[in-house]
Amino acid sequence: MEGGPEVASKQEFMEFWKRATSSPYIMRLALSAGIGGLLFGYDTGVISGALLYIREDFVEVDKKLWLQEVIVSMAVAGAIIGAALGGWMNDTLGRKTSILGADIVFFLGAIVMAIAPAPWVLVIGRILVGFGVGIASMTSPLYISEASPAAIRGALVCINGLLITFGQFLSYLINLAFTKTPGTWRWMLGVAGLPAVVQFVLMLTLPESPRWLYNQGKENESRKILEKIYKADEVEGEIKAMREAVEQEKQEEGLIGQTLGEKMKAAFSNVAVRRGLYAGVTAQVAQQFVGINTVMYYSPTIVQFAGIASKSTALALSLVTSGLNAVGSILSMLCIDKYGRRKLMLISLVAIIICLLTLTGVFYQAATTAPPIDNVDTLSFGANATCQAYLNAPNVSSWNCMKCLKAECAFCASTGGNHLPGACLAETKEVRAVCGEQKRVWFSDGCPSKIGVLAVIVLGLYILAYSPGMGSVPWVLNSEIYPLRFRGIGGGIAAVSNWCANLIVSLTFLSLIHALGAAGTFLLFAGFSTIGLVAIYLLVPEIKGLQFEEVEKLLQKGFNPCDCTNPKIDEEKASTSN
Repeated sequence: MEGGPEVASKQEFMEFWKRATSSPYIMRLALSAGIGGLLFGYDTGVISGALLYIREDFVEVDKKLWLQEVIVSMAVAGAIIGAALGGWMNDTLGRKTSILGADIVFFLGAIVMAIAPAPWVLVIGRILVGFGVGIASMTSPLYISEASPAAIRGALVCINGLLITFGQFLSYLINLAFTKTPGTWRWMLGVAGLPAVVQFVLMLTLPESPRWLYNQGKENESRKILEKIYKADEVEGEIKAMREAVEQEKQEEGLIGQTLGEKMKAAFSNVAVRRGLYAGVTAQVAQQFVGINTVMYYSPTIVQFAGIASKSTALALSLVTSGLNAVGSILSMLCIDKYGRRKLMLISLVAIIICLLTLTGVFYQAATTAPPIDNVDTLSFGANATCQAYLNAPNVSSWNCMKCLKAECAFCASTGGNHLPGACLAETKEVRAVCGEQKRVWFSDGCPSKIGVLAVIVLGLYILAYSPGMGSVPWVLNSEIYPLRFRGIGGGIAAVSNWCANLIVSLTFLSLIHALGAAGTFLLFAGFSTIGLVAIYLLVPEIKGLQFEEVEKLLQKGFNPCDCTNPKIDEEKASTSN
């Protein structure tokens, strides 16, 4: 088994707990760098709630689905650029300097968003914030992994994943806090600058990555840092491993070259790097195509699709899903060095597929049982207030709430109850106010449904299925799987792949919902998740507990998906039997 004997797993967990508690320096380093994950998570979560209020301030945003998608996804576009340059920055400027640069750009982006007088300025702010997030998304786990003892490296890198989910949870709390405050969404987006300032100050007090320093010929500085991180009897072994890696790099330097193009060519011509990219890019793309960021970016909107009209209620329920994401990240920290990276991702994907198929059924049932349109009630609002598509329809008796919403109109629920026949009206502020004056509920994103709560419950289970495996593990995997000399460029390629997949998903989600319905969209994601499950099974090896140099040897040798053993565990078993 990949996890090894139960005794060994308990020893690994005890080692993590012992080192983490006995060495405040290690935890301080991991937590400070991990704030980059918090920035990532906050930006992912905050836009979901802010979008509800941005639509109220800017009429053009409310009327144009593509503009909503652009506002959400331009942060992802900026992240693609940041991640692409992040690989070069990590190799050239160092991990610490890259994190400091990301903080500055993120802070500037938060200020621009907070004062945006028009949607186009808001888009510029989103691009700046995304640029900072893109750099941080690959640099923070890389910095932590290179400054962590191998025995607890996976758990410490998971701190970055935990802070991503904490950032998302924090964003929903902030969203709720400002729902009644003038300038709602401006405060929601502007507060994002504070964690960037905190991380900038903390990182000024921390050292550069010891592995990067050693690679730059600064052995004494590297040794001093390693002495704070490793046990006294482990320092020489780590120095030796780094020395061997650097010597090998120097031998290959003439072949690799110095420019980005030369490094890219050398990376793809190296069998270990190529196989590492197969695994790393597959995990990162699969992470996005399970649909997770549609939940993070549009969580309140999805809750409204389930038939819950109140913005504050939608935000509160989104807070619950975000809290479950944090719980899942804690489970990942406890399990990743016990069960391994590969197994956690495979189990996670199976559970994700089950949840997505269940969501498909729930939303399909909600759509087919939507309340019908009451013709008399609708016409009582007057011709100017009635949905024009409804007035021109040849057979209005077949209309229900869902058909009304697909015609880009809104449903004004009956005074007798949300599930009774109601009116199909034009979606304007004036008509909405008239509906509200009659103490009726206005539905513009989803129809009232008796099983809406069930959709929210399954959404929570989906988060729990995603977070411990596909949430944290792809980032951990990509911080470990590339040889030192290619770690920056390899991590950059994988991060760009992640953000490109993220951009595709976030830029098309609302359009997919409009074209396929919620049920069809979640069914599509279930199909993508199944493809991801097969790809990860075939391409991702288990590297639990391996030194970076051992990972490179494993990749050079090749990976057999039918062989579920781990070379490190095999070695330990052999030494025990001898």
